[in-house]
Amino acid sequence: MARDVSDATPIGARDELVQWIAEGEKPRDRWRLGTEHEKIPFYREGNAPVPYEGNAGIRVLLDGLRAETGWEPILDGNNIIGLFDAAGGGAISLEPGGQFELSGAPVRTVHESAAEFARHLADAKRVAEPMGVGFLSLGMSPKWSRAETPVMPKRRYRIMTDYMPKVGTLGLDMMYRTATVQVNLDYASETDMVKKLRVSLALQPIATALFANSPFTEGKPNGLLSMRSEIWRDTDRDRTGMFPQAFDDAFGYEAYVDWVLDVPMYFVKRGDSYHDVAGASFRDLLAGRLDRLPGEVATRSDWANHVSTVFPEVRLKRYLEMRGADVGPPERIAALSAFWVGILYDQAALDGAWDMVEAWSNEDRERLRRDVPRLALKAVVAGRAVCDVARDALAFSRAGLSKRAMLNGDGRDESHFLDPLDEIVASGRTPAENLLDRYHGSWHGSVEPAFRECIF
Repeated sequence: MARDVSDATPIGARDELVQWIAEGEKPRDRWRLGTEHEKIPFYREGNAPVPYEGNAGIRVLLDGLRAETGWEPILDGNNIIGLFDAAGGGAISLEPGGQFELSGAPVRTVHESAAEFARHLADAKRVAEPMGVGFLSLGMSPKWSRAETPVMPKRRYRIMTDYMPKVGTLGLDMMYRTATVQVNLDYASETDMVKKLRVSLALQPIATALFANSPFTEGKPNGLLSMRSEIWRDTDRDRTGMFPQAFDDAFGYEAYVDWVLDVPMYFVKRGDSYHDVAGASFRDLLAGRLDRLPGEVATRSDWANHVSTVFPEVRLKRYLEMRGADVGPPERIAALSAFWVGILYDQAALDGAWDMVEAWSNEDRERLRRDVPRLALKAVVAGRAVCDVARDALAFSRAGLSKRAMLNGDGRDESHFLDPLDEIVASGRTPAENLLDRYHGSWHGSVEPAFRECIF
């Protein structure tokens, strides 16, 4: 999550919200990908979390990265809470518990995305290592309790922190203790968006299984392979989940807008002030009758910010966000981008993937979403093992990437980025299962070795 938007242009009617999403349409030659990943900082001595303040805190880390990169600061009041690359479009932001997020710039190829990540990681290490700070490559912090986890000084997060316990039992864990990787992709038209959304929603639990990497909580196994994914199942059901409406015959931009309009708001930003309107209706703001902000009417920034607070497994903004994967090491971050680019950016691959999932019912998809955090590749959907579905999905993706023929300087196309996922499917074992083997074996029942072995 980068910066909250500031655009005071008033919105006069619902149709303008529909048009806002339609403005995201791009012809194929302008399609891009943007990769986002979070990583959890820790002190190498003692494996403790990194607070915002202090001589080796998050603020100092951001100031150091600002000097290293020349990126512009993002401020919340007097606090630096991120950086923005005005020239390239990338950003660094903070999640509530100090998770460092790189929101990558829109690029043409997975090669470029991987190179961008490598540059970012080199910058981050040059600043962090002299401070004694490292970064975990796990989907959830493996050791610290929620009470031990630091809190970042972002006002929107204070509002969310107050609201989350009212709508679920695990929302604060989502905010403060998890780390994800996602890729953002374009669409050409409403019809193209709908098909891509349906395919990616159906396959999102398959990605969750492939990338499952969060088996530890508070120093011991949590009984799951992707605890991060399970946490999302009881965060806030008004704004999360498999979004079955996408599979309705009449689904399109208007139906999505109507759903978002009915998701309760968190805040309204005016100037530098965040107004807590948690639970209020955007429809009331649109009509100028929001009780907590009398006389205020909705602006384009209000809508953009509100859209950023809905969290289905695939989110539609003016692009599509794939949200199902635990973060992992660099090769799996690139693999996620490659997986979705290969499927969604080649028509034959997209059609083949749709043929594979089209007959799945809402019940099939919901059962899959429920089972994957625990069973991962051993789950079953519509009579098929997830491992087999993943193998077919990877074949579609590899064919799509090969057909794109986006070559690097060595003449290799993007399909080689899928190799780590092919290895996972061939073994039938997720990263989380391999970590559990180490916990019960060479780690001798301790998660402390994760702070040496599961790092960027």
